[in-house]
Amino acid sequence: MATNDASHPQGKQEGRRRTTVFFSNSSTHSMNAGGRGSVLGRLPWIALGFLFLVAPLRAPAQTQPLSESEGPPSLPEVPGTITGRIVDQTGTFVSGAAVKLTQPNQASGQEEETGDDGQFSFASVAPGDFELTVSLSGFRTKSVSGFLHSGEAYLIPQITLMLATEMTEVHVSISPVEIAEIQIKDQEKQRVFGLIPNFYVTYEPNPAPLNTKQKMKLAWRSNIDPLTFAGVGFVAGIEQAQNAFSGYGQGAQGYWKRYGASYADVAISTFLGSAILPSVLGQDPRYFYKGTGSTRSRILYALASAVMCKGDNKRWQPNYSNIGGSLATGAISNLYYPASDRNGVAVTFETALIRIGESAGANIFQEFVIRKLTPGLAHRAPPQSQN
Repeated sequence: MATNDASHPQGKQEGRRRTTVFFSNSSTHSMNAGGRGSVLGRLPWIALGFLFLVAPLRAPAQTQPLSESEGPPSLPEVPGTITGRIVDQTGTFVSGAAVKLTQPNQASGQEEETGDDGQFSFASVAPGDFELTVSLSGFRTKSVSGFLHSGEAYLIPQITLMLATEMTEVHVSISPVEIAEIQIKDQEKQRVFGLIPNFYVTYEPNPAPLNTKQKMKLAWRSNIDPLTFAGVGFVAGIEQAQNAFSGYGQGAQGYWKRYGASYADVAISTFLGSAILPSVLGQDPRYFYKGTGSTRSRILYALASAVMCKGDNKRWQPNYSNIGGSLATGAISNLYYPASDRNGVAVTFETALIRIGESAGANIFQEFVIRKLTPGLAHRAPPQSQN
């Protein structure tokens, strides 16, 4: 019996076989029977087979999609190269120019110099943004930027460097001695009516002080001027006509003695009062043209300048040079004037006072007249008030 056999293990296995056979036979029987029952009997088996076929196809659709942040796996980036050429405004290749490559993700950049053909090249450059800075002395610095893709050989369009408008800033300073030398050259061109020397007047608002060499040079230039010789000759002729210094006599011999004595007065007075003593005492022998203020103030200024002068320190002080020069000239003249015309110390001081008075009169003439009669001064800037 089927029930008793199923209680034994072997009976169970045989029972399963029988059961399978039973269902199989039943199915076969049903299929053989035909009709509606035959179709309904096959539906469970068709559905089961359909599920086994469709399940593997539906499995991928049940997996979770990738998030947008993950994305597809990226390929490794490959370094690239950057090359270019630099020329100047004329199209000539620029060699020796410094080309610096910088990138945002690098602390320090690379630097290359252009060759004779003006070319530069950077290898193993990481992809991404970059900037090139080109510099060379005498040219304006230029910058070029771009983006390098992975593995790209980037060719920079030709770079043209422009000349710098201001290459260097030069500060030129002129020493006071050089300034004074320039001013002396201008003074040596000052001539009344274009003929008579007018060297010892400065029209500069703030003239540079003269050194010893320049004071000596100005005195020498004044003494050897042709108009100085002509003026001395004119004075000697008047003295000859008036028979002044009669001890010299008349005729050519008397004239030349008078000429020599007059020239000696001029030379000694110029060198002592305008060169030697001013160098020793640090004083300026020139007359400083005022040119501004009331007529009264200018007259007082001219009179005071006969006994006052500016020192090399540009401060006003007693004009010891002019006073001492006049006294020394009078004393020395006793060595070459006739004995009958040597009147002792009193006359020497009297002569010195006369010379100081002559200087005061000459200064007034300088202040109001001489400038107008000296060509080449009209173009200069008007002088400033003197301190």
